[in-house]
Amino acid sequence: MKRASLAAALCLVFGSATAQQGDGTQFSTKINVWKPNKVEATPERIRALKAPPGFTVSAFATGLKNARIIAVAPSGDIYVSRRDQGDVLLLRDTNNDGRADGEPITVANRTGAHGLAIRDNKLYLVTVKELFVADIQKDGRLGELKMLIGDLPDSGQHPNRTMAFGPDGMLYLSVGSTCNTCNESNPENATLLRISPDGKQRTIFASGLRNLIGYAWHPTTGELWGFDHGIDFLGDDVQAEEINKIELGKQYGWPHVYGANEIYPQSTPVGEITKEQWKARSTPMVLGYTAHAAPMQWVFGAGSAFPTEYQGDAFVTMRGSWNRVPASGYEIVRVRYQNGQPTKVEPFVTGFLTDGGKTHIARPVGLAMAKDGSLLMADDANGVIYRVAYTGGKATAATPPQAPAGPLEQQTSKGTNVPLALKRPETEAKGQMTVSSSSFAANGMMHERYTEYADGVSPALAWKAVAGAKSYVIIAEDPDAKPALPFVHWVMWNIPANITSVPEGVQEQARLSDPDGVLQGRTTRGSPGYYGPKPPPGEAAHRYHFQVMALDTMLDVPFGADRDQVLAAMKGHVLAKGEIVGKYAQKQKPQK
Repeated sequence: MKRASLAAALCLVFGSATAQQGDGTQFSTKINVWKPNKVEATPERIRALKAPPGFTVSAFATGLKNARIIAVAPSGDIYVSRRDQGDVLLLRDTNNDGRADGEPITVANRTGAHGLAIRDNKLYLVTVKELFVADIQKDGRLGELKMLIGDLPDSGQHPNRTMAFGPDGMLYLSVGSTCNTCNESNPENATLLRISPDGKQRTIFASGLRNLIGYAWHPTTGELWGFDHGIDFLGDDVQAEEINKIELGKQYGWPHVYGANEIYPQSTPVGEITKEQWKARSTPMVLGYTAHAAPMQWVFGAGSAFPTEYQGDAFVTMRGSWNRVPASGYEIVRVRYQNGQPTKVEPFVTGFLTDGGKTHIARPVGLAMAKDGSLLMADDANGVIYRVAYTGGKATAATPPQAPAGPLEQQTSKGTNVPLALKRPETEAKGQMTVSSSSFAANGMMHERYTEYADGVSPALAWKAVAGAKSYVIIAEDPDAKPALPFVHWVMWNIPANITSVPEGVQEQARLSDPDGVLQGRTTRGSPGYYGPKPPPGEAAHRYHFQVMALDTMLDVPFGADRDQVLAAMKGHVLAKGEIVGKYAQKQKPQK
């Protein structure tokens, strides 16, 4: 392929969500598309697979077609999703010979079935837009599938949602980006969501994650680690697949920054945010691996029947590249850890790429620890599940340790069970402000269009000017929400002193360009800008406190900051404050 402008190539292939603004960037690279041909996984080719001394690789099950994600129940039952066939299979090895018994049993059918998770004798299944749960019966089959969520974002380029239960008992669900690089219109794309097991509450845990398929909690530290997919079309060796330590509220660069905080040349952030400002808000990767290798499911080795030196490490499937010469991936890798930190990524099982890299017998996807302590790997090309077992000495699988919940609890408890903003010491002020709204009456019911059940637009607000004010801040909170008390619905600051109102329908982005420089922060939902009321149907009306504060300064707080960061910065600068309260209740959904 001839050398070509990156921007031209990407716009041709994927288009752009927003107009690109000139910034003087010039970038060219050589782009390769190389897809090694699939060949049959013959016994001879399987025997040629390579693993460290003492390990044996064999076929656990064959003929499964598009086998994707694996989940293993405490009973030892093995569940495998098949995206292209739209189902979930049950496999067993009752005689412990390292091979599945008989024919697999189909236990669920849903279009685009992909991510699986098991907890409290229930199997959770996620498709592109729906999350289901079903009871696991004594024979391993499933009871009725019940939909918990039906409005996950549209998929685009990355439809493969995955999920796992954290040590805090919450379900973490990854939603990939719709594109290679673009400004997403839905803030839940390119994120990791945190969802209650009943599906009633969900928030954005972390953002800027292009396609996070594999992630898990370190069994000793309880910290969350994941392997994110790098950007395509930057050349054979860029962008490295990136290991991130994923924490609440952090932004991991995509789409404008990648890897070790390198700036992506084509894109333009919305709201006239510069790429340098985006970079300053982004968390760089901890460790990188060969570009385009395509990381998939992630498993920590603790509890395996592997030697001691493997117990603290992680294993990740690499599905394999299509945008690189020579091809990368097509393997299982080992992520070495030392003192709770990843230090190196190295091949663990190789040989799926054959004939000098011209062909492949497998594209590794699913990875899970079987009850006997072996690793099971799903191949979605030839439909084989491989078993990686240690046979070099006596080893017994142990019960995998439960990762401590402390780190998650510390992150998610911050800012909860606190007073409303106007009642906190950071907003202490002598003056009072009069706040009004043309959208609802004081202590009156809000129209549905201001809620997430309908339009989700912000209401109009107005206030009396305060002498000496340099800026105004708006914080909207719901003290009746559970479990977040209060639930933050809006954080806006650096509203210029000459502006004493905001119209209905303020743009939901981190920075406004009119009025220029007004910033918006992270709500409890995890997104910037206004997030409307969404009280559970049937509950008594919730109260929504729209609080306005006049400051004697402009705040030096970066876009996307949360309420507590803004409150800390305004301490000692509040001249006056006031509020207006609206209410909203959602009628009980009709019974089917």
